[in-house]
Amino acid sequence: MKKAAIAFVVASAFSMTACQQQSVDPLLVEEVKFENEAQKQAYAFGASVGTFVEQRMGEQADMNVMLDKELVLKGFTAAMQGNAQFDLTQIQTLNSDLDKVMREAAVAKAQVNIEKGKTWLAENAKNENITVTESGLQYEVLVAAEGDKPVAQDTVKVHYKGTLLDGTEFDSSYSRGEPATFPLNRVIKGWTEGLQYMNVGSKYKFYIPSDLAYGERATGKITPNSTLIFEVELLEIMSKPATQ
Repeated sequence: MKKAAIAFVVASAFSMTACQQQSVDPLLVEEVKFENEAQKQAYAFGASVGTFVEQRMGEQADMNVMLDKELVLKGFTAAMQGNAQFDLTQIQTLNSDLDKVMREAAVAKAQVNIEKGKTWLAENAKNENITVTESGLQYEVLVAAEGDKPVAQDTVKVHYKGTLLDGTEFDSSYSRGEPATFPLNRVIKGWTEGLQYMNVGSKYKFYIPSDLAYGERATGKITPNSTLIFEVELLEIMSKPATQ
């Protein structure tokens, strides 16, 4: 593993193992009582590293690459103590092998996602409430309105929720408690196209093929070639392009 990654794993393990208690669950930790800011900072550092590692392992799990958390923690703790069973060269080789496994799994997952998305969208298009555009974007009007429509050069304010085909939520302005504001020509193609059909005050549901979403890129819970579903409320057009 690269030095930075080792540092992340090490810090994470410290935060998770320092307070281990005897329990059926070896990863169980108790709540920590902090006496000063330095302790809080140490815990926060460990928590940030733990979050990074957890997200990374979540991405691996999405690709059906499962790592044993207990062994991750053992390797982490051993490295903290300077007693890792592998030297740096071995660690780098093993992690290069893991990266290769992840790349191969991503390719396989991407192909599965393409076929799954095509089948799902073809079935969804049979719904009489669904409109299919020339690009392949599908949308459904949930709440109609008569406000202005944006163009691609506009900046808009929206509330939205994004999910995968299995219902997994990967992003939501509702969860954050604050609308999102962005230039319409700087988002995924499905959004740039879809929001131009919307009137201010309306709410739509978009079904976005992978080529209009993130394509072969993976981000967070979104694996390569994923078809995405968004519920979007257009709250406001923040700016209009200047006219001559």
